[in-house]
Amino acid sequence: MGIKDMFESLKKEIKVVQGEGTKDKVYSNQNEFVDESTAIQELERAKQKLFDVNMWTKIEGFSSEFRLYDANGRRTTTRKPEIGFFIEIILPASTLENWVKITDIREEPNLAEFVVHPSEQPQAQDQEDKVIEHFFIKEASSTFRVMREGKTLHAYEIGKNEGINNHGDEAGDRALLNTLVAEGGWAGVQGLQWDNLTRYLVHLEEMETTD
Repeated sequence: MGIKDMFESLKKEIKVVQGEGTKDKVYSNQNEFVDESTAIQELERAKQKLFDVNMWTKIEGFSSEFRLYDANGRRTTTRKPEIGFFIEIILPASTLENWVKITDIREEPNLAEFVVHPSEQPQAQDQEDKVIEHFFIKEASSTFRVMREGKTLHAYEIGKNEGINNHGDEAGDRALLNTLVAEGGWAGVQGLQWDNLTRYLVHLEEMETTD
């Protein structure tokens, strides 16, 4: 990277920290099987893993806690969420709650995914002054996807418009804390978290433990 590129990257990072810029990031893993029929079977298992959000907490090395809630804010053990459901995310070594809302679900023969956006707590939906209980702005999104191409399974976490929630009423009294989490704690574990998840979704971790 040249000096000019480094300078531009630094300027962009400063804007992100100040809440004036956003980032897009993609994490992925893949697993190739012996034949296409096996890959088709394993995709169905990958879909089950994708939608069973409560089980994500138990992934080895995956230290964030994930709790699924229905549209009324009640904890649920369902293995397949619906649009309007919420996910509470508690980061490692933190008691800070972060909430996202499922805004889209897509399931096809060779693909399954769902999209989440930062949100208020489900119990606060009827309040006039809604505070986004997340360190990213409400325009940010994460898409969790599994798909099959021939004999190969792919899993993705696609983050878009990842801007820090540290401006205006939506940040509430969390502005400074959101900045510290986004640029500190989360920045240090984000890659590891989503790498572990995408490996789990395409069964790489299971294959390693049985070899």
